[in-house]
Amino acid sequence: MARNAEKAMTALARFRQAQLEEGKVKERRPFLASECKELPKAEKWRRQIIGEISRKVAQIQNAGLGEFRIRDLNDEINKLLREKGHWEYRIKELGGPNYARVGPKMLDHEGKEVPGNRGYKYFGAAKDLPGVRELFEKEPLPPPRKIRAELMKDIDAEYYGYRDEDDGILEPLEQEHEKKVIAEAVEKWKMEREARLARGEEEEEEEENIYAVHEEESDEEGGKEREGEDGQEKFIAHVPVPTQQEIEAALVRRKKLELLQKYASETLLAQSEEAKTLLGL
Repeated sequence: MARNAEKAMTALARFRQAQLEEGKVKERRPFLASECKELPKAEKWRRQIIGEISRKVAQIQNAGLGEFRIRDLNDEINKLLREKGHWEYRIKELGGPNYARVGPKMLDHEGKEVPGNRGYKYFGAAKDLPGVRELFEKEPLPPPRKIRAELMKDIDAEYYGYRDEDDGILEPLEQEHEKKVIAEAVEKWKMEREARLARGEEEEEEEENIYAVHEEESDEEGGKEREGEDGQEKFIAHVPVPTQQEIEAALVRRKKLELLQKYASETLLAQSEEAKTLLGL
């Protein structure tokens, strides 16, 4: 008996070896996708899973299979979809294409998810099963509205724009724009002044006399007052007092000096001083 059993096992081993050599024995799909180390085989198992999903999706369209068979088919389809995702991730790890992004979504679009229950889909006749149809008919609840206290939690100094200059980007841009605007304004003023001088229209405009005092104003220091031609009382000072035009000219000179010191280079300042020396200014 032992001899016969040994002969039978030897014959079976030879038969199995012959089938393997001829390629007639089908290789089983690994239970875990991480066990596969070759990209072509991973592609092969993915295609096999897609074929199984397609067959089961076609079967589940038949409402005459019965409630229990339809539920089992729907569970099997969802399980195969998850397995397909594992194999697609493994293919990406092995250097293959990213099917999650570029792959067809026809099988996924066949199913329908219940609002609020993401991940599990119902296919074919499973969408019309008792208890499932009502889930699709219900409208999803609107998102809860935030109360005023919750909204105020997100409001801080940055919300009002007080931290816009903390990143150090806005302030240099503002300074550069300010310099540009000032330079354009100065250039425009110079061009207009030169144009008026060329036309001989530079005339002193009659300004309001800021030194005129009214009748109710008095000289607290004992100065002498007299009535002018315009009916206003004028104050006669005992010390030299600059006129309004002289004050404005001094202010203009000081403003020009500040602009030159701020925007002009050292070479330009030296040339300006040399020119003043030559002109005796």
